[in-house]
Amino acid sequence: MDTSLIAALILLFGILLSIAIGMPIAVGIGLSTLGAATVLLGAESAVLTTSQRMFTGINSFPLLAIPLFVLAGALMNSGGIASRLIDAAQVLVGRLPSSLAATNVVANGLFGAVSGAAVAAAAAVGTVTQPRMVQEGYNRPYAAAVNVASAPAGMLIPPSNTFIVYSLVSSTSIAALFMAGVGPGLVWVLACIAVVMGMHRKYGAPRSDVHPTVGQALITIWRAVPSLLMIVIVVGGILAGYFTPTESAAIAVVYCLVLGFAYRMLRVNALPAVLLDASRTTAIVMLLVGVSSALSWVMSFARIPRLVSEALLSLTSNPQAILIIMMLILLLVGTFMDPTPAILIFTPIFLPIVQDFGIHPVHFGTIIVYNLCVGVITPPVGNVLFVGAKVAGLRIEPVIAKLGWFLLALVIGLLIVVFVPWLSMWLPTTLGLV
Repeated sequence: MDTSLIAALILLFGILLSIAIGMPIAVGIGLSTLGAATVLLGAESAVLTTSQRMFTGINSFPLLAIPLFVLAGALMNSGGIASRLIDAAQVLVGRLPSSLAATNVVANGLFGAVSGAAVAAAAAVGTVTQPRMVQEGYNRPYAAAVNVASAPAGMLIPPSNTFIVYSLVSSTSIAALFMAGVGPGLVWVLACIAVVMGMHRKYGAPRSDVHPTVGQALITIWRAVPSLLMIVIVVGGILAGYFTPTESAAIAVVYCLVLGFAYRMLRVNALPAVLLDASRTTAIVMLLVGVSSALSWVMSFARIPRLVSEALLSLTSNPQAILIIMMLILLLVGTFMDPTPAILIFTPIFLPIVQDFGIHPVHFGTIIVYNLCVGVITPPVGNVLFVGAKVAGLRIEPVIAKLGWFLLALVIGLLIVVFVPWLSMWLPTTLGLV
């Protein structure tokens, strides 16, 4: 049997077996990569090459943005930013049916736009909104489902750690990807609001009786301006060319630190716990990046992307059909694999195929990230689903039962993002980034 085929089978079944037995995904990818490399290169060369590729994969200046944005998100969680964003969101959508549920959706979009992290948004926003929603008569599992479904908007709306990972593996401009995520991110938010408004009769979700005066509304929004200003500083600074994404992440950390102390919600004695939490998350992400970089090299050496491309093209030469096949694969993969390794594994396989059909790498970046955002709210490995259920004090089963309409709306949104490239490309094109 051809060594490339043997290597491909080792990778496929090795990763699937590691997931099935509950092994950490980074360890499963690393061992599978080492096994495949041994078949291709021999044991001694495999160990040396795999180690080198892991180091090379994380020895990247742009990747420094990830731990810094993770730390900024952790500081936001502890710094009182979430409550101000939630108050501002309630002013914006307070007169809609199911206003508090709509507030949850918009607040997750705002918090995600500041932090770029879906899990952080689900925890921070959910902690504040879930008790309020239950107190106002919302069905508890439905309230949790609203929070879970809307939290991943932050993975699309800039700044986004997920786009930084995609930029690394696709050699695409981070600034262009950040701007491309705005349209799909708004599609995600609008899909969730559409479901919330459509379900308000079934769950007896009330319209808010609290209607602030114009003066009160302006004061509430003004209190949230310093938090929202971080988006302008971080993204605006990148677009204007004042600093790189990595430098912008460092500025975000300093800004969140100052803001947390200014709001008097962040204490010096709380900083060690915040740093430890951010370090744990960073260590996991960087290990995933390292082993996935080695995996990408092994796949390239074994010509696996070309084999997959030939297999797909043998099924059909219709670009739309191939895109749908890819989306189905990514939706399936997203249910049991975190976005970071999924992007690092599947981008080198799928990107050359879609480029042959004239699809821009920036557009494909929004497609693959949107797909994997759906995965983080579906079992068995949906980390946002587990965090949202934990915040609401529920098991995941009742929350899953209320997610059906959200998932349908989000998949419809995915089709719109896939087949209407203007949504992703208009802003980076207008700004001259592509």
